[in-house]
Amino acid sequence: MTDAPRLVAGVDISARDARGMVKGAVVVLSYPELALVETSVVECKVDFPYVPGLLSFREAPAAVAAFEKLTLAPDLILVDAQGIAHPRRFGFASHLGLLLDTPTIGCAKSILCGRHGPLGLESGSYAELIDNDEVVGAALRTKERTTPIYVSIGHKMDLPDAIKYVTACCRGYRIPEPTRLAHLAAGGRIPEKLGTKVELPDGGAKQLAMF
Repeated sequence: MTDAPRLVAGVDISARDARGMVKGAVVVLSYPELALVETSVVECKVDFPYVPGLLSFREAPAAVAAFEKLTLAPDLILVDAQGIAHPRRFGFASHLGLLLDTPTIGCAKSILCGRHGPLGLESGSYAELIDNDEVVGAALRTKERTTPIYVSIGHKMDLPDAIKYVTACCRGYRIPEPTRLAHLAAGGRIPEKLGTKVELPDGGAKQLAMF
Protein backbone atom coordinates (compact mmCIF):
# COMPACT_ATOMS: atom_id res chain seq x y z
CA MET A 1 0.00 0.00 0.00
CA THR A 2 1.27 3.44 -0.86
CA ASP A 3 -1.31 5.53 1.02
CA ALA A 4 -2.59 5.14 4.56
CA PRO A 5 -6.09 3.63 4.63
CA ARG A 6 -9.14 5.72 5.50
CA LEU A 7 -11.38 2.72 6.14
CA VAL A 8 -10.25 -0.62 7.56
CA ALA A 9 -12.45 -3.71 7.53
CA GLY A 10 -12.35 -6.85 9.64
CA VAL A 11 -13.92 -10.11 8.52
CA ASP A 12 -14.81 -13.30 10.37
CA ILE A 13 -16.99 -16.35 9.76
CA SER A 14 -18.98 -18.10 12.47
CA ALA A 15 -18.89 -21.83 13.09
CA ARG A 16 -21.43 -23.86 11.14
CA ASP A 17 -24.65 -24.42 13.06
CA ALA A 18 -26.92 -27.48 13.19
CA ARG A 19 -28.60 -26.37 9.94
CA GLY A 20 -25.29 -26.25 8.10
CA MET A 21 -25.42 -22.43 8.03
CA VAL A 22 -22.66 -19.94 8.79
CA LYS A 23 -22.68 -16.18 9.29
CA GLY A 24 -20.18 -14.04 7.45
CA ALA A 25 -19.51 -10.71 9.17
CA VAL A 26 -17.67 -7.62 7.99
CA VAL A 27 -17.17 -4.50 10.07
CA VAL A 28 -15.80 -1.26 8.64
CA LEU A 29 -13.92 1.14 10.91
CA SER A 30 -12.49 4.57 10.33
CA TYR A 31 -8.69 4.73 10.45
CA PRO A 32 -6.81 5.66 12.56
CA GLU A 33 -9.69 6.38 15.00
CA LEU A 34 -11.13 2.84 14.68
CA ALA A 35 -14.70 4.08 15.06
CA LEU A 36 -17.26 1.55 13.82
CA VAL A 37 -19.05 2.97 10.77
CA GLU A 38 -20.74 -0.01 9.10
CA THR A 39 -21.54 -3.66 9.74
CA SER A 40 -22.71 -6.33 7.30
CA VAL A 41 -23.78 -9.82 8.39
CA VAL A 42 -25.06 -12.48 5.98
CA GLU A 43 -26.10 -16.07 6.48
CA CYS A 44 -25.64 -18.86 3.96
CA LYS A 45 -25.29 -22.61 3.73
CA VAL A 46 -21.86 -24.23 3.69
CA ASP A 47 -21.48 -27.18 1.34
CA PHE A 48 -17.70 -27.47 1.17
CA PRO A 49 -16.35 -29.87 3.82
CA TYR A 50 -13.80 -28.88 6.43
CA VAL A 51 -10.37 -29.67 4.96
CA PRO A 52 -7.27 -28.34 6.79
CA GLY A 53 -5.48 -25.86 4.54
CA LEU A 54 -8.51 -25.29 2.29
CA LEU A 55 -10.42 -22.88 4.53
CA SER A 56 -10.87 -20.40 1.65
CA PHE A 57 -13.25 -22.65 -0.26
CA ARG A 58 -15.42 -23.11 2.81
CA GLU A 59 -15.54 -19.50 4.04
CA ALA A 60 -15.04 -17.26 0.99
CA PRO A 61 -18.69 -17.39 -0.21
CA ALA A 62 -20.03 -16.01 3.10
CA ALA A 63 -17.27 -13.39 3.31
CA VAL A 64 -17.77 -12.17 -0.26
CA ALA A 65 -21.54 -12.02 0.28
CA ALA A 66 -21.04 -9.81 3.35
CA PHE A 67 -18.72 -7.47 1.44
CA GLU A 68 -21.24 -7.17 -1.41
CA LYS A 69 -23.81 -5.78 1.05
CA LEU A 70 -21.56 -2.94 2.23
CA THR A 71 -22.21 0.62 1.13
CA LEU A 72 -18.62 1.63 1.91
CA ALA A 73 -15.48 0.27 0.22
CA PRO A 74 -12.67 -0.44 2.69
CA ASP A 75 -9.09 0.40 1.75
CA LEU A 76 -7.61 -2.42 3.84
CA ILE A 77 -8.99 -5.72 5.16
CA LEU A 78 -7.81 -7.66 8.21
CA VAL A 79 -8.75 -11.34 8.08
CA ASP A 80 -8.84 -13.80 10.97
CA ALA A 81 -6.86 -16.31 8.91
CA GLN A 82 -3.52 -16.90 7.21
CA GLY A 83 -2.17 -15.02 4.22
CA ILE A 84 1.02 -16.48 2.72
CA ALA A 85 1.93 -18.15 6.04
CA HIS A 86 0.31 -21.23 4.57
CA PRO A 87 1.74 -24.49 3.16
CA ARG A 88 0.59 -23.42 -0.31
CA ARG A 89 1.43 -19.74 0.34
CA PHE A 90 -2.21 -18.89 -0.37
CA GLY A 91 -4.39 -18.80 2.71
CA PHE A 92 -7.87 -17.34 3.13
CA ALA A 93 -6.57 -13.77 3.56
CA SER A 94 -4.74 -14.00 0.21
CA HIS A 95 -7.70 -15.66 -1.49
CA LEU A 96 -10.13 -13.00 -0.26
CA GLY A 97 -7.81 -10.14 -1.23
CA LEU A 98 -7.53 -11.52 -4.75
CA LEU A 99 -11.31 -11.96 -5.08
CA LEU A 100 -11.98 -8.41 -3.84
CA ASP A 101 -8.88 -6.81 -5.42
CA THR A 102 -8.18 -5.10 -2.08
CA PRO A 103 -5.12 -5.06 0.21
CA THR A 104 -5.48 -7.72 2.89
CA ILE A 105 -3.54 -8.89 5.95
CA GLY A 106 -3.76 -12.28 7.61
CA CYS A 107 -4.09 -12.03 11.41
CA ALA A 108 -4.20 -15.62 12.64
CA LYS A 109 -4.39 -16.81 16.24
CA SER A 110 -2.25 -19.91 15.63
CA ILE A 111 0.58 -21.09 13.36
CA LEU A 112 -0.23 -23.14 10.28
CA CYS A 113 3.35 -23.48 9.11
CA GLY A 114 6.78 -22.17 10.07
CA ARG A 115 8.66 -21.37 13.26
CA HIS A 116 9.91 -18.23 14.94
CA GLY A 117 12.49 -17.26 17.52
CA PRO A 118 11.89 -15.50 20.84
CA LEU A 119 10.31 -12.06 20.98
CA GLY A 120 10.10 -9.47 23.73
CA LEU A 121 7.33 -9.48 26.32
CA GLU A 122 6.23 -5.94 25.49
CA SER A 123 3.47 -5.01 23.06
CA GLY A 124 4.78 -4.36 19.55
CA SER A 125 7.67 -6.83 19.68
CA TYR A 126 7.82 -9.39 16.90
CA ALA A 127 9.91 -12.16 15.36
CA GLU A 128 9.97 -13.38 11.78
CA LEU A 129 8.03 -16.54 10.99
CA ILE A 130 10.23 -18.81 8.84
CA ASP A 131 9.14 -21.80 6.75
CA ASN A 132 11.64 -23.68 4.55
CA ASP A 133 14.11 -20.79 4.85
CA GLU A 134 11.46 -18.31 3.63
CA VAL A 135 10.00 -15.45 5.67
CA VAL A 136 6.26 -16.03 5.50
CA GLY A 137 5.08 -13.71 8.28
CA ALA A 138 5.74 -12.56 11.82
CA ALA A 139 4.77 -13.49 15.35
CA LEU A 140 3.55 -10.17 16.77
CA ARG A 141 2.86 -9.48 20.42
CA THR A 142 -0.13 -7.14 20.49
CA LYS A 143 -0.55 -7.05 24.28
CA GLU A 144 2.09 -7.19 26.99
CA ARG A 145 2.85 -10.72 28.22
CA THR A 146 0.15 -12.19 26.00
CA THR A 147 0.49 -14.92 23.38
CA PRO A 148 1.37 -13.37 20.00
CA ILE A 149 -0.76 -13.42 16.88
CA TYR A 150 0.62 -14.40 13.48
CA VAL A 151 0.65 -11.71 10.81
CA SER A 152 1.26 -12.41 7.15
CA ILE A 153 0.89 -10.76 3.78
CA GLY A 154 -2.50 -11.34 2.22
CA HIS A 155 -2.65 -9.30 -0.98
CA LYS A 156 -1.15 -5.99 -2.21
CA MET A 157 0.81 -5.61 1.03
CA ASP A 158 4.35 -6.03 2.34
CA LEU A 159 5.23 -7.47 5.73
CA PRO A 160 6.55 -4.26 7.39
CA ASP A 161 3.32 -2.44 6.52
CA ALA A 162 1.24 -5.43 7.62
CA ILE A 163 2.92 -5.36 11.04
CA LYS A 164 2.52 -1.59 11.25
CA TYR A 165 -1.19 -1.57 10.45
CA VAL A 166 -2.04 -4.52 12.67
CA THR A 167 -0.21 -2.88 15.58
CA ALA A 168 -2.06 0.39 14.97
CA CYS A 169 -5.39 -1.46 14.94
CA CYS A 170 -4.98 -2.92 18.43
CA ARG A 171 -6.82 -1.37 21.36
CA GLY A 172 -5.74 -3.27 24.47
CA TYR A 173 -6.81 -6.73 23.31
CA ARG A 174 -4.75 -9.54 21.82
CA ILE A 175 -6.88 -9.44 18.65
CA PRO A 176 -6.89 -6.32 16.41
CA GLU A 177 -10.06 -4.28 16.73
CA PRO A 178 -11.38 -4.93 13.18
CA THR A 179 -11.27 -8.73 13.51
CA ARG A 180 -12.35 -8.63 17.16
CA LEU A 181 -15.50 -6.71 16.26
CA ALA A 182 -16.11 -8.92 13.21
CA HIS A 183 -16.00 -11.95 15.49
CA LEU A 184 -18.56 -10.33 17.78
CA ALA A 185 -20.75 -9.44 14.81
CA ALA A 186 -20.62 -13.01 13.46
CA GLY A 187 -21.85 -14.13 16.86
CA GLY A 188 -24.67 -11.56 16.87
CA ARG A 189 -23.13 -9.46 19.62
CA ILE A 190 -22.90 -6.04 17.92
CA PRO A 191 -26.16 -4.05 18.19
CA GLU A 192 -27.82 -3.49 14.83
CA LYS A 193 -28.05 0.24 15.52
CA LEU A 194 -24.28 0.41 14.95
CA GLY A 195 -24.58 -0.99 11.45
CA THR A 196 -26.73 -3.02 9.12
CA LYS A 197 -27.56 -6.70 9.25
CA VAL A 198 -28.58 -8.26 5.97
CA GLU A 199 -29.80 -11.81 5.39
CA LEU A 200 -28.61 -13.38 2.14
CA PRO A 201 -31.49 -14.67 -0.03
CA ASP A 202 -31.40 -18.39 -0.89
CA GLY A 203 -30.76 -17.69 -4.54
CA GLY A 204 -27.85 -15.41 -3.71
CA ALA A 205 -26.33 -18.04 -1.46
CA LYS A 206 -26.44 -20.59 -4.25
CA GLN A 207 -24.88 -18.20 -6.70
CA LEU A 208 -22.08 -17.22 -4.29
CA ALA A 209 -21.29 -20.87 -3.62
CA MET A 210 -19.71 -20.91 -7.08
CA PHE A 211 -16.67 -18.90 -5.84
